[in-house]
Amino acid sequence: MPTDHERFIQMAIVEAEKGGAEGNSAVGSIIVENGTVIGVGRNTAIATKDPTAHAETVALRETAAALGRSDFSGCVLYTTFQPCPMCSGALMISGISTVVMGARPNPGESPYGDFSVENLFQVSGWGSKIEVVTGILVEECWKVRLDWAEKNGLNR
Repeated sequence: MPTDHERFIQMAIVEAEKGGAEGNSAVGSIIVENGTVIGVGRNTAIATKDPTAHAETVALRETAAALGRSDFSGCVLYTTFQPCPMCSGALMISGISTVVMGARPNPGESPYGDFSVENLFQVSGWGSKIEVVTGILVEECWKVRLDWAEKNGLNR
């Protein structure tokens, strides 16, 4: 399992910047197996008019194509922002072993209420199956998101 979390989150930040530059929400994700990047994703929901094309699901699709399977046990997802409930469900179904994330919504600012990936994994019985690592390059992840929001005239 990779321990160089900052390096992989930095790669996810590059994807988030690309997504934001393309007019999508600035979120990026990378899936790693045994230290090797297998899947890369950025939010493309607006550009593709596909509401499921979040950075995490795009990375999951790319990983499935690369590995030729849908069980990603032993893989790590790196993402710049806390996955939404839809993406969290997809991560559980995929068997991702670890989720490493940078930023998350400030208390009271999530469109999903008091949601956290940890709470969803816990109440669904997946809490012991998926490790969650937080706090990796938080400021850098917030910066790319805030720059995108400012460019698009949005609040956080």
